[in-house]
Amino acid sequence: MAKKAKKKTAAKAQAVKRTAKAASGKLQIGKDIWPLERDVLFRPDRMKYVRKLIKPEGCVFCKAAKEESSFDTLCVYQTKYSMVVLNKYPYNSGHLLVLPRRHCGDLLQLAEAEFRDLQDTIRLAMKALNDAYQPGGINLGLNHGAVAGAGIPEHLHYHLIPRWSGDLNFFPLIAETKVLVESLEQTYDKLSGILRKYE
Repeated sequence: MAKKAKKKTAAKAQAVKRTAKAASGKLQIGKDIWPLERDVLFRPDRMKYVRKLIKPEGCVFCKAAKEESSFDTLCVYQTKYSMVVLNKYPYNSGHLLVLPRRHCGDLLQLAEAEFRDLQDTIRLAMKALNDAYQPGGINLGLNHGAVAGAGIPEHLHYHLIPRWSGDLNFFPLIAETKVLVESLEQTYDKLSGILRKYE
């Protein structure tokens, strides 16, 4: 414990020195800042996803649409034309994807009934997030096409991400690590239970 306390005190002293040097304009990047000491949360399983080494056969969304809602497919809810799926690598707890069941990558190619049902399902998913988490806000977005950043451009999907004041703290910004307050299993149980109540 004494070693840890000394290490923290030394780190604080270095930070104060860097701040003073920065204020005086004498801060040198190579000498005073780099390399920064940081804690590491190892997630080697993410590498396959990041490098796109995991290439499932067919469309993961279409696979989920053909099966009943279950944790195995991460699908929490389905209507005649739409479905709600958990994001496998969420930005925040409760991160949902809302998408048409039919394999379609162009919003303008959806039939009127599919489009209306998709919009109704987005509202239902927002209601479920509000009931489950009481977030301060929700990011709602659609990356339409690969150039726009869609991870699976062939199958439309809206992202719904609950947000709270202070949820983007130093951890993801400086430590480049995101801490989630619950597991995917807990999120699935919570949201599937709420969505079932709406039926």
